[in-house]
Amino acid sequence: MWRQNIHYKVIDKAKRLVKNGQVELLDNGRYNVIGDHGTYNVVETPYGQMACNCPGYRDKGSCSHSMAVCIVIGKIKVR
Repeated sequence: MWRQNIHYKVIDKAKRLVKNGQVELLDNGRYNVIGDHGTYNVVETPYGQMACNCPGYRDKGSCSHSMAVCIVIGKIKVR
């Protein structure tokens, strides 16, 4: 579940991951994101949401890895 008030640091980190080419498409709706502490799998659910296997997503319901994928596929626009 996405939170309305995602911390700006998460967005900044997601933008950095995208800029540095750390988001890799595996196949339809599945991505590897090379984070600061490991490589994580992000998948698009049948409901159009992103899910990640990192601890941050598990604990908070959102993370920079899933946000980075959303930026890459155009689900969210950032400056």
